[in-house]
Amino acid sequence: MPTLIHPTAVIHPDAQIHPTVQVGAYAVIGGNVTIGAGTVIGAHVVIDGETQIGEQNQLFTGAVIGSPPQDLKYDGGCNAVCIGNGNQIREYVTINQATQTGEVTQIGDNNLLMAYTHVGHNCVLENHVIIANGVALAGHIHIESYARISGVLGVHQFVRIGRLSMVGGMTRIDRDVPPYMLIEGNPARVRTLNLVGLKRSGLISDDVLKSLKKGFRQLYRSGLTLEQALEAISLLPDNEHLAHLQTFVRHSMAGNRGLTPGNKSNRQRTE
Repeated sequence: MPTLIHPTAVIHPDAQIHPTVQVGAYAVIGGNVTIGAGTVIGAHVVIDGETQIGEQNQLFTGAVIGSPPQDLKYDGGCNAVCIGNGNQIREYVTINQATQTGEVTQIGDNNLLMAYTHVGHNCVLENHVIIANGVALAGHIHIESYARISGVLGVHQFVRIGRLSMVGGMTRIDRDVPPYMLIEGNPARVRTLNLVGLKRSGLISDDVLKSLKKGFRQLYRSGLTLEQALEAISLLPDNEHLAHLQTFVRHSMAGNRGLTPGNKSNRQRTE
């Protein structure tokens, strides 16, 4: 059988690589790396640090995984990057180690990170996230499942991006992005419910969609304060997604960054 590892690849003898892994020309893999079955490593990919990569992933040309964090607090330790299954990591994506010993930069399952995406230290990406070209994620960012982030934008450290949200291209994201919403602009503003994305996902029933519309109107069209809006939402028929929206907003109110506001007429409610 032909070898699945290109003869020019440089692989540390302590690396744990499943026999079905393919490794392209001039790839470099360090000694603390584990790679699961069916994963394809492209040409000139570098994988270093305490990095665990699951099954059926594709890493394209020039991706750099597990390099030290761009953080002045980093003390030189070998900290973790954990990547799940079924991810596509496109050309020249960079994913940094976590900063402190015992911490993790984590990528879940079935995500698509397009070319030149940067994932900073201690970030968490859940599942089925799509990030377009040229997006820079600072440290400690959490992106929930099924979020969609358009291209050529930056995300401030400690920001949380909610599930099934949509971020427009070239948006400046410096506050939490509430789940199920569509935001865009510089400065970023919540424009409307992410109706197209919610319908396409197949995860939201018509009844749940109606409740999310009501929740959006209470948060961003009613003129209520956030506390008043949350109280009004609590009176709506309960479901998992509406409950998640309320939990997310409360977390943002108590967190580092605060919630992305709506249009100018509603801005005072989120500040």
